[in-house]
Amino acid sequence: MAFKIGQLNIENQIILAPMAGVSNSPFRILSRNYGAGLVFAEMVSDKGLLYENEKTKKLLYMTDIEKPMAQQIFGSDLETMVNAAIYIDKHSNCDIIDINMGCPVPKVAIKAQAGASLMKNPDLIYDIVREIVKKVSKPVTVKIRSGWDHSSVNAVEVAKRIEAAGSSAITVHARTRSQGYSGLADLDVIKAVKEAVNIPVIGNGDVIDGPSAKRMLDYTGCDAVMIGRGALGNPWIFREINAYLKDGVHLPRPTHQEIKEMMIMHLDSLVELKGEHTGVLEMRSHGPWYLKGIEHASSLRKQLSQAKTRNEFVQYVDDFFKHHA
Repeated sequence: MAFKIGQLNIENQIILAPMAGVSNSPFRILSRNYGAGLVFAEMVSDKGLLYENEKTKKLLYMTDIEKPMAQQIFGSDLETMVNAAIYIDKHSNCDIIDINMGCPVPKVAIKAQAGASLMKNPDLIYDIVREIVKKVSKPVTVKIRSGWDHSSVNAVEVAKRIEAAGSSAITVHARTRSQGYSGLADLDVIKAVKEAVNIPVIGNGDVIDGPSAKRMLDYTGCDAVMIGRGALGNPWIFREINAYLKDGVHLPRPTHQEIKEMMIMHLDSLVELKGEHTGVLEMRSHGPWYLKGIEHASSLRKQLSQAKTRNEFVQYVDDFFKHHA
């Protein structure tokens, strides 16, 4: 189950994806506690770091409990990307520097010409990776998509350039930029990348439980799977997948009591890190994710979206689960 990225030992094959507004310190700790072998922090902007933007610098906050962990950066300018990577190498507690070449959101991919937009320029990808690898001490990894759109699926070509530039691992989200998060991930793309390079390949896309993780690992031969949306409101997913891969067992879903306790614990850790106002605001997103599949939860979802204080939030959750235990 274990594999290596550079000299770093990763104890299992289940990895938390970098998700904006989600993969912050409290959620990474939850994910590690429930069995993620490696966690990725949400991406930070290269320019945000270089201009010492307070909001960007706060995103670098991490604790030793989360290790091993990767910090992701995005940008498209060679010089600022290299300088941002050097900044992270010196000032961040992370173990890996990851370069985002897969983000599909227009603000990143179109306006900033970063993220998945880089898939259109394999030469620039090579230069950015090579220069960063030369200048930093931590292992460098890269996250890509299948390609920009269906007529330009070039993950294999890009992966070979990334390996040649000295990257220690590569993550492939097996959708094109034009697909966004819709449609199905194409496992053949991950398989082709795995066959084309010798560095570890992490597969990403549609892993939501033990069977889907096993299918990706078996079919593509990839070294690990990355979980994004499957972990929203569900830090238990890491424990479930590990149990399934190890012993073929299906763990029972968490009880209502466990879900309630997890929601309050998650809220409290966000409040502790970010203050009550921001913590409660962020938990308004997370709260409904925890309620997926729970009957009659629509009224609670609505209440949570209007909660202003920690106590209000907890009161709504307590009341609901008292009646739906």
